[in-house]
Amino acid sequence: MSVGRLSRRGFLGLAGSTAGGLAVGAGVGLAVADDGGDAGPAVVAFDGLHQAGIVTPTQDRLHIAAFDVVEGTTRADLRELLQAWTAAARRMTAGRAVGSGVEGAALAPPDDTGEAYDLPAARLTVTFGFGPTLFDDRFGLGARRPAALEPLPALPGDALDPSRSGGDLCVQACADDPQVAFHAVRNLARLGRGTVVMRWSQLGFGRTSKTSDAQQTPRNLMGFKDGTNNVTAEDAAGLEQHVWVGREAPDWMRGGTYLVTRRIRMLIEVWDRASLREQERTFGRTKVAGAPLGAVAERDPVDLRARGADGHPVIPARAHIRLAAPSENGGVRILRRGYSFTDGFDPELGQLDAGLFFIAFQRDAHRQFVALQTRLGRDDALNEYIKHVGSGLFAVPGGAAPRGYVGQALLDA
Repeated sequence: MSVGRLSRRGFLGLAGSTAGGLAVGAGVGLAVADDGGDAGPAVVAFDGLHQAGIVTPTQDRLHIAAFDVVEGTTRADLRELLQAWTAAARRMTAGRAVGSGVEGAALAPPDDTGEAYDLPAARLTVTFGFGPTLFDDRFGLGARRPAALEPLPALPGDALDPSRSGGDLCVQACADDPQVAFHAVRNLARLGRGTVVMRWSQLGFGRTSKTSDAQQTPRNLMGFKDGTNNVTAEDAAGLEQHVWVGREAPDWMRGGTYLVTRRIRMLIEVWDRASLREQERTFGRTKVAGAPLGAVAERDPVDLRARGADGHPVIPARAHIRLAAPSENGGVRILRRGYSFTDGFDPELGQLDAGLFFIAFQRDAHRQFVALQTRLGRDDALNEYIKHVGSGLFAVPGGAAPRGYVGQALLDA
């Protein structure tokens, strides 16, 4: 048995022994009366019917990573990993250290890496997902793979890098402090050593969608407001129809949804040479106000039938807003939760490596995301300025019970 797995067992024992009161080394920013106590507005509850980090009002920062399970791992090892990850996520989202923090034996590595000490929880959420490859013949889960978790097909315009795509497991950490989000993924990766290896990861700054009516619509790196008509937390009917799975899904997915990730490279230098008129016609919105072309304010109705004095549509046929409109796609909607990213400079192209890390939650990725992206990838005028280079699909099960773990209904069956 690896050292990593022994460490997780020790951590799980510690987590269980301190679940009812203050933990050793709990000096991470916020003071919390007990693991179930209320720590104020900076804390988002981890447990619940749905996992946090989906309809939670979108935080400012992202660290998302996918992992592959290493050869020789058993189903029992996988269960132990998810138990340890859940226990650690439950503590970190409450503003607590992992395990005993930096206390303990001086000659052993500390349970927590320490960079989030003295920082508040910063509305940290940690969301877990399972990729299609987790349901192969390694763990006896094949018969329990949902039909909707079939791998995504090749889509128009894809230029996918396999090293930035896929994965057995996914961890999304969102917070209002980049160090808190980074700390969460870093410590989960530490707990996973010996069982999983990181396949890819992405840091994101600047949310590009709102998931609450109380939030203002943000702008993407092209300078346009993004996600004006997104499904929001206040739209209970919309969430039931478009986001949360129904009876078509297996029992272990109750309260869950499906996550699609896309790393979308923006050709910033090309975009910056386009005229303002061309940019606005590409999106179908004005750049400053974010209003649909032909309208005044951002929230004005999108009139796809309006024609100008020249007889042509005010919103062009290939405009992004037209091709993505629910009315043009059989009513299909998704919940978007994306972030801008920059990963420095690409010397081969002489351009910034920057863009949108697209995140979407939906009830069925094939009927929703694939249907939308097939049309967008084929016809969207925006394709001249973007390139899809990474992709992932993950089943996101419902939330954990207070003393349970994420994925328990799948792995304990």
